[in-house]
Amino acid sequence: MPNVLLFCESKAGKTKPITRELCAAARRIAAGIGGEVIAVSFVELPDAANLGTFGAKKIIQLTAGELANYSTEGYAQAAAEIIKAENPSAVLFAATARGRDLAPRVAARTGRTLLADCTDLKIEGGALHVLRPIYAGKVLLWCKPAGGAILTIRPKAFTAEETGGAASVESRAVAIDTSKIRARVIEERVQSGGPVDVTEADIIVSGGRGLKAPENFVIVEELAKVLGASVGASRAAVDAGWRPHSEQVGQTGKVVSPTLYVAVGISGAVQHLAGMSTSRTIVAINKDADAPIFKVATYGIVGDALQVVPALTEEIKKVKAEG
Repeated sequence: MPNVLLFCESKAGKTKPITRELCAAARRIAAGIGGEVIAVSFVELPDAANLGTFGAKKIIQLTAGELANYSTEGYAQAAAEIIKAENPSAVLFAATARGRDLAPRVAARTGRTLLADCTDLKIEGGALHVLRPIYAGKVLLWCKPAGGAILTIRPKAFTAEETGGAASVESRAVAIDTSKIRARVIEERVQSGGPVDVTEADIIVSGGRGLKAPENFVIVEELAKVLGASVGASRAAVDAGWRPHSEQVGQTGKVVSPTLYVAVGISGAVQHLAGMSTSRTIVAINKDADAPIFKVATYGIVGDALQVVPALTEEIKKVKAEG
C-alpha cells in the first residue's frame, strides 16, 4: 500500500508538537502518492485520536509492556516489526535525540534508505524528493531516495494544520526480545515549568562567548522574556560552563528551525550554523562585521551586544506597551 507511516513522540502521556508536524509532512507525501497517513505510538496515549484532525487516518498504539520506558533496542524491534507488517511507501521519525537514535537502527533492520534531518519535501513525477543539509549545513540538497525510505524530519520544518478529519485507533501487540535490550531508561525526571525546549520554540535568543562572562547572559534572558522566547547557547558558551548542555544549539547540540532566531555575541562557527541556519528569520548581533553569522543572517547589527541588546529589549517593551 502507498501509505505513509510516522512514529509519534510523546511526553508525560501526551503527543509532542513535533508529532503534529510529522502529520503535516506525511500528509504531503500521501497526497502525492495517493495513500493514507498512519501514526504509530509506542505507548498508549489518551490524546492519540486527536491526530486525526491533523491528517492521520489510523493510529496504531503498541501494547508491549517493555515499551513503557525507552530503550533503543526494544523500540527498534517494535518499529521494524510494524514497518514490515504495514510495508509503507515512506517512514517518518522526528529529528530529535530519540529519533536520531532510533531511525538508523530501524533502517538497518528493515533494509531501507535513511535520509536524516529533512527540511522540505515534494512529489515530482510520482517520486518523492526531499531537501536536507549536507557539508555541516553549508549546502541544502534535493535527494530522490529509493522506494520506502526512512526520513527524519527537522522540528519546525513543517507547520501543523488541522484538516478536520478523524482517525481510527487500533491497539496492537508486538513481540520484544528482552535479551537484546542492553540498556533502558529506568527513570525520567521532567523539569516542570520554565521555557519551551529550544527544539520546539518558535522564537529563540541564543548567546555566545561574545557576552564575555556568564553573568552577562542576563541580557539574553531578559530579551527572551520580552519576546516570549526560549534561551539557547553556542557550544563555546556551554563548554565554558556558562549554560547547560540542554540549551546548546548546533551540530553537537540541538538542531532548531524557529520562526525567529536571535544570535547574540555568536561568531557563527560551522558547527553552530549547522544547527540553526534553516531558521525562517535570523537576527545577528556581533561587534565583528566579518563574523560568519552575518552571511546567514536576515538582519544584522554590528555593535557591542552588551549595549545593543539592553537597548533593543527596552524598545520592544515600549512597542508592546503602546500596542
